[in-house]
Amino acid sequence: MKNTMEYKGYIGSVEFSEEDGVFFGKVQGIRSLISYEGTSASELIEDFHEAVNNYLDLCKEENTEPETAYKGSFNVRLSSDLHRRAALYALSHQQTLNSFIEEAVRQKLGSE
Repeated sequence: MKNTMEYKGYIGSVEFSEEDGVFFGKVQGIRSLISYEGTSASELIEDFHEAVNNYLDLCKEENTEPETAYKGSFNVRLSSDLHRRAALYALSHQQTLNSFIEEAVRQKLGSE
């Protein structure tokens, strides 16, 4: 089972509350809170699409730029030893720490 869905470039989570008998979720990767719910999968998808459309309409009305998820910059917390080892590895291979981390993530994900 997939726990996410995508619409207009926004990724939404999919969760289920057994107690309430509803599916619910929120848009991931942005600061704005965009949430949605439904009692069936089709209702959840419909409400997700409507929530994203409403957010984009509001941004247009307020003449603000909609937030973009996963812009390519993020903070990573490592132990100080791992941070040191990664930095030394990058230096010894004439790389920046950023390029080393990007290379490692690409290798782990199996994409170039």
